[in-house]
Amino acid sequence: MKTIAKLTTFVALTIGAAAQAALPILHEEAFAREEEKLIITSPIAGIQNRHWFDYRIDVIEAQKELSRDLRKASDIEDQREAWEEYGVELRKERFDYIKIMAKKGYRQGTVTVAN
Repeated sequence: MKTIAKLTTFVALTIGAAAQAALPILHEEAFAREEEKLIITSPIAGIQNRHWFDYRIDVIEAQKELSRDLRKASDIEDQREAWEEYGVELRKERFDYIKIMAKKGYRQGTVTVAN
């Protein structure tokens, strides 16, 4: 009897984990995850000025705000809004930082490899 109870518990936990893994990702979350991949991790042209530090602070603040918003989310619409806001904020801050540095004469480097 104990063996059957243990097996039943194991199967239930396995199915629950599989079902959770199969949950579809929100479109807004996918967008935000793509924006996360584009976060600039080192200063443009190696110049650590106030614009670089402002950018880093803004990214960290956006991450904290996402965490707060997801904790407070009471339904799927709140989650969508939190992820969308996060992705848009990351994109805006990246573009602003690149634009400011470009005005100063420093360009964001891009390398393209083709076959």
